[in-house]
Amino acid sequence: MNKASSLVLLGAGVLLLVWGVKASDSIGSSFSRLFTGNPTDKAMWLLIGGTVACAIGATGLLLGGNKN
Repeated sequence: MNKASSLVLLGAGVLLLVWGVKASDSIGSSFSRLFTGNPTDKAMWLLIGGTVACAIGATGLLLGGNKN
């Protein structure tokens, strides 16, 4: 994995995490948390996807790989 794609993944992961946090603070997520104890599925998938993308991007940057 080259440096550019690692940076793109890291940036996309951060955006997904921010979007997931905002979705988990929404009124729909608050109602879901009230009745089920968990935020909405959309918020959970955004947070999980953001975490995975950040982890892959950071790993690609740290391990180096192709120096393009």
